[in-house]
Amino acid sequence: MSLRKYLTSRVFFLQVVSALAIIAVLGYLFMHWLTFTTDHGHEISVPDLRKLTEEQVEDKLDELDLDYVLLDSVDFRGDYPKFSVVEQDPLPGTKVKVGRKVYIKINASGFSSVKIPDLIEKTYREAVPTLKALGLEEGTVTYIPNLGKDMVLEMRYKGRNLKVGDRVLKSSKIDLVLGDGKASYVDESTVVDSLATPEAATPANEQ
Repeated sequence: MSLRKYLTSRVFFLQVVSALAIIAVLGYLFMHWLTFTTDHGHEISVPDLRKLTEEQVEDKLDELDLDYVLLDSVDFRGDYPKFSVVEQDPLPGTKVKVGRKVYIKINASGFSSVKIPDLIEKTYREAVPTLKALGLEEGTVTYIPNLGKDMVLEMRYKGRNLKVGDRVLKSSKIDLVLGDGKASYVDESTVVDSLATPEAATPANEQ
């Protein structure tokens, strides 16, 4: 049989159809396998883990076939329970695949302490950013007579005077005593009593 007749024969046609069918089946099986191994189309919404303990996080993620990694603890935040999740990545509601790891950060057990910086004779504008950088807060501001306007003269915490190097907990409110730019002076010179009666002159004895 010539090549031309073979290419136009029913046998060749059936062979081509069979080959295409095999290729289609293999393609379908490959895509099905790929979908299964990559879990294509099966995504999980990451739950909100904030304010949960590490044990609660583990239980919740196990139910969803997710895992977690504890990165670190963060400075204590009063609006979160101790040892609870403060931050997570991915964020709540993010779509992820089965087995994805969620990274969490835990709240510390309490506020850490910091040393009081030297703010004496610093200006108010210098003092407040320094306090905030250390995790402290500005408390009550009062003024007393002093030529140094807005100059820090005293630092107080809960009514007691603070010295440089004293330790207080983070987020503590530090009260500042500032100069008002004025000063009162006391005249220490002798004041003549204008109401005093001068001694009467003794008349000279006549001889």
